[in-house]
Amino acid sequence: MPKLTDSGFDRVAAFYDQLAHLIFGSNLERAQGALLPHIPDHSSVLLIGGGTGWLLKQLLATRKNLSILYLEASPAMLRKARQRFQKYGQSHQANVTFRLGTEQTLQPHEQFGIIITPFLLDLFPEKRLYQLMTRLKYALAPNGFWLFTDFWPVKTSAPMWQRAIIKGMYTFFGALSEVKARQLPDYQIHFNELHLHEKYSYTFLNGLVQSKVYGEV
Repeated sequence: MPKLTDSGFDRVAAFYDQLAHLIFGSNLERAQGALLPHIPDHSSVLLIGGGTGWLLKQLLATRKNLSILYLEASPAMLRKARQRFQKYGQSHQANVTFRLGTEQTLQPHEQFGIIITPFLLDLFPEKRLYQLMTRLKYALAPNGFWLFTDFWPVKTSAPMWQRAIIKGMYTFFGALSEVKARQLPDYQIHFNELHLHEKYSYTFLNGLVQSKVYGEV
């Protein structure tokens, strides 16, 4: 069976969460959690690139009535997310569908009131990122919201520790997970081209990580 595009995170699925927590503490979780209040009840949600399912568990914990499509390109990550979902012992009102694939597996008729891309967009070089974001915009329902959390390029001279972390991540995941990007993209240019505007913004780690809500005017 041919390897699925963007599935390179199979190799790090076993220790990805532990590694992220070792380096960043709880900051990545806090950044993702900051956006949960912006998800209305009874929303249709596309969670793409959610990895091992930490954020899915937080969505369930809101006890909102949600219809969630969990779309993940890594079979190992998707398997862990399924296991985490099956072990979730508390009551919830979400209907969750798991799908192996990328944005290319979305059906033309599928649209979502909420699209979540947690630490996903930084993985791709500009051309591939443009294709991904354009397809996701097509899947965003009118008046919907795009919830973005990721490492953010610092406009001014970044502290040495930030530059070292970003360089180290791209070197590590480039070698082990075949990540093609080599630097943080200018996300704002792409959101502007898609006519999506920033509604809310939260910063973490002195601006290295940012969470934003985008929507149409």
